[in-house]
Amino acid sequence: MVIVATLLAALVCAKLDVGEAVARWTRPYEWLQLDELPLILLVLAIGLIWFSSRRYFEAKRQLELRRAADVKLAETLTENQRLALKYVDMQEHERKALARDLHDELGQYVNAIKLDAVSIREAAADRPEIAASARAVIANVDRVYEVLRGLIRQLRPVGLDELGLAAALENCVNEWRSRLPAAQIEMACGPELDALAESRALVLFRLVQEALTNVARHSSATRVRIQIRRAESSPGIDISIADNGLGADLGARSNGLGLIGMRERVAALGGSIAVLSAVGAAGFEVRAYLPLQDAHGRE
Repeated sequence: MVIVATLLAALVCAKLDVGEAVARWTRPYEWLQLDELPLILLVLAIGLIWFSSRRYFEAKRQLELRRAADVKLAETLTENQRLALKYVDMQEHERKALARDLHDELGQYVNAIKLDAVSIREAAADRPEIAASARAVIANVDRVYEVLRGLIRQLRPVGLDELGLAAALENCVNEWRSRLPAAQIEMACGPELDALAESRALVLFRLVQEALTNVARHSSATRVRIQIRRAESSPGIDISIADNGLGADLGARSNGLGLIGMRERVAALGGSIAVLSAVGAAGFEVRAYLPLQDAHGRE
């Protein structure tokens, strides 16, 4: 653009003899040395061109450095996401193995102890003190078994491996309905959930589980709405968990590890999460998005 304007100015000046006209106009003011002005302007123009070129090349260098830094940052974020996903996978694998060991090993021994206690109780029908001790052992074993079942449920969603994610979520919600009789819990989810990869299914389940735990601990809600559906704008799953309970100060340092854990799990899969609430207002909502695949096309 500057070159075009310069060429046009040169053509106009040559056509109109601008230099001769300027010389005639400035001749009465020779004492001002106005005829030296073109050379001064030429030196000024060369200086401006030099300064502009330095600024241009410096800006270009800074832009290249910024682009290199952005590429490096993107690579670092991708690596962090990969490591976070690997950590989540390892954690769930260890939980699965621990739940299986608790069920197959410890659970069998607990059942064996109960069977032995039942046999002692029946054999000692004529010995009240022994029968009473046997009944106490049976009661204690039943309590241990309930604690064991609770641990297994926390480590591994019930029915996830055998029946799929939808059934596991329904079982989880039913358990919370029995624990929170004053709260009406509604859940709507699409049939495509069972097609999710295990890593994403587990994160989605943990998200719902943690949200319901927060409802029980903090919100005093009477209604909870869970919606899980396929995203419209991109290939992924939209999750919304909202209640009409007490609001919370999202900027407070006292916010527990639950929200942090949810954010880390969702971010490890390339998803996003937002929490909507306010102090003194009714309602607390968790919105999350889980892509069906990560940035490298892996499920």
